[in-house]
Amino acid sequence: MNASSNIKRPDITNFRRVVIKVGSSLLVDPVKGLKTEWLDALGDDLAALYHRGVDVLVVSSGAIAMGRGVLNLPRGPLKLEESQAAAAVGQIALSRAWAEVLGRHGITAGQILVTLGDTEERQRYLNARATIGRLLEMKAVPVVNENDTVATNEIRYGDNDRLAARVATMAGADLLILLSDIDGLYTAPPQSDPRATLIPIVPRITAEIEAMAGGAASELSRGGMRTKIEAAKIATAGGTHMIIADGRVTNPLHRIASLGPCTWFLTGSNPVSARKTWIAGALEPKGTLFLDEGATKAIRSGKSLLPAGVKKIEGVFERGDAVVMRAPDGGELGRGLIGYDSTEAALLAGRSSRDIETLLGYEGRAELIHRDDMALGAL
Repeated sequence: MNASSNIKRPDITNFRRVVIKVGSSLLVDPVKGLKTEWLDALGDDLAALYHRGVDVLVVSSGAIAMGRGVLNLPRGPLKLEESQAAAAVGQIALSRAWAEVLGRHGITAGQILVTLGDTEERQRYLNARATIGRLLEMKAVPVVNENDTVATNEIRYGDNDRLAARVATMAGADLLILLSDIDGLYTAPPQSDPRATLIPIVPRITAEIEAMAGGAASELSRGGMRTKIEAAKIATAGGTHMIIADGRVTNPLHRIASLGPCTWFLTGSNPVSARKTWIAGALEPKGTLFLDEGATKAIRSGKSLLPAGVKKIEGVFERGDAVVMRAPDGGELGRGLIGYDSTEAALLAGRSSRDIETLLGYEGRAELIHRDDMALGAL
């Protein structure tokens, strides 16, 4: 791990869109309930980022932990249906707490309930991404919670760290901060090995790094270091840097900014380039759009693809599927995620965006493929 000592630690004030994941054990005391003083201090940290112009998103655990206190459920592991019941009760209190904490700083919170499926199934992914993007445009702070009232595997296997990583890549964040009950990744479990040392920077996740991950350390938290390493893989592959830091201190983000102990997982790309690489190479195209000369020029100049520029459509595809775009000479322009299914796209081809509502019966998006959802080939 000596190679990391030569790499400069990034400065969190240089990031434009930051996702902060808060674990259950940080938010909720098993006896006293919500840790209001700690949450107020974190609210100060979030407000400092927000008022500096940073897009801030929160991924919050804690619904089950809060609900089990309200329902007086016994300590120890819960059955699945008990976890879901606790989440139903705790979610109301949790969302109210975030709204109040951010509201004191003049910040509007917007709640989004998701499961891993919402970040993996493409139509739901596009819907969730559009909602997050609109909230950020409106200067609100999305507070994303796992939908524990309907989730199954997420509750049992502690996927909230991975969920946070998927939210970060979906939102195009350039930094994900996992606040936990440990300073970061150690060479060995620090509770049992006095020789364990903190690894400040992980330039690349290797088999050696994965072998250092242990199990869950807290009754209220379902994740352990293993899920955090998995989260780091997802985040860095999507162009997002990631931090694991101890959130138990007061003002944990201020501590990170002041060069406090933590582990950085670095990525070699950025969210935009990583996303375009994914579109270009990782997705199997389900159809082809043949474009006219005007649309070809527009796309090459960085614009979105409008229905009017499409001459012909081939293939059967759903909204969110990858399709190939071809120029009039038949050459491949690039690939993109289509905003309509093949039936709707065929109705819209060659027509003005103003006709979409008349043709489809609802007011859809103006473009067939948004420029952010395109990966163009060498021009």
